[in-house]
Amino acid sequence: MKINWGTGLLIGMLLFIGFIMYFVVTMLSSKEYDHDLVVEDYYRAELYYQQDIDAEKNALAMEDQIEVVKEAGRLVIRFPKTLETERLAGKISFYRPSNKMLDFEISSSEINENEFIAPDEKLVQGRWNINIYWQEAGKDFLVKKELIY
Repeated sequence: MKINWGTGLLIGMLLFIGFIMYFVVTMLSSKEYDHDLVVEDYYRAELYYQQDIDAEKNALAMEDQIEVVKEAGRLVIRFPKTLETERLAGKISFYRPSNKMLDFEISSSEINENEFIAPDEKLVQGRWNINIYWQEAGKDFLVKKELIY
């Protein structure tokens, strides 16, 4: 059987379309490639973006900064001695860009003294965005840190 150029072209196009469709179906159905949006309600979060910028400026203007360090296989968040953690109203958000199921928040009421040790059972290896938000004397403060755990 002899195949002319028109039949060969049609077979080539069908094979290429099949190849592309295989990858489309694989990407859409595989949980390995499931990446979520940054935040669920993106537009509402965007409305408060200027407030976040102002809160970050307030935090940067502090004399002593908050430290986020990994030591002895655990994540430690150290607050400055000048900050009265007992009176703070705020939260610490742990955001995992690749999987929203791993995101969690810690209330500032769980902070003992000026040091907080993150729960190791909730942190898996990889990239984490940590947002530390609090209010003090009517001012908002926000510290954003990125780390590879």
